[in-house]
Amino acid sequence: MTPDPPDQVDPPPAPAGPQPPSAPDAFTGTDRQMMALALDLARQAAAMGEVPVGCVVYHTHSGQVLGRGANRRQTDADPAAHAEVLAIRQAARALGDWRLNDCTLAVTLEPCPMCAGLIVNARVGRLIYAAADPKAGACGSLMRLTEDPRLNHRVRPLTGLMADQCAQVLREFFRARRAQPD
Repeated sequence: MTPDPPDQVDPPPAPAGPQPPSAPDAFTGTDRQMMALALDLARQAAAMGEVPVGCVVYHTHSGQVLGRGANRRQTDADPAAHAEVLAIRQAARALGDWRLNDCTLAVTLEPCPMCAGLIVNARVGRLIYAAADPKAGACGSLMRLTEDPRLNHRVRPLTGLMADQCAQVLREFFRARRAQPD
C-alpha cells in the first residue's frame, strides 16, 4: 500500500535576483515623507560613524510614526542594532503589540536576512526599501525571504523610492572610510 500524496505541495520560492524598482505611482506622499525621514536618520548614523541606514515604521493609513531607528552597531557594540530592529522594537512598544500588520516599514537599504526575518515575524504589512544591497540583501538581491511561500507571513517589497539619494549617502560614507588611514 502506498501512502496518500500530500494535500498541498508548496511552490518553490521565487528566484533571487535584483528586483525591478516599483512603479512611481506605487508610493504615496506619506511613503515619500517617511523615506525622507529614514534618509535623515541614515545621515545621522553616518555622522556617528555608523553605516548610514535609517528606518521608519509608521501606521499605513494614518501616517503616524511608531518607530524609528538608525544603525547603532558600533555605538552599542551590538551586532543586532540594525536600523530595522530598533524601529520595529520601538513600534511594537508604541502599539503594545508585536504584530505590525497595519504598518509600513521604510528603510534606506534593502534588509539583510536577520532584518527580513524580523519583518516576517513582526507581520509588517508593507515594506519599502530604497537602495538594493547586492552583498547582503534578503528581499530581492540574494534571496526573497519576505516573499517565501513556505513562511506564515509574506510581504512583497516596494523598491526604489529615493534609491539614488540613499545609495549616494552609502557611497560617500564608504569612500570616506576607505580614505582614512588604518
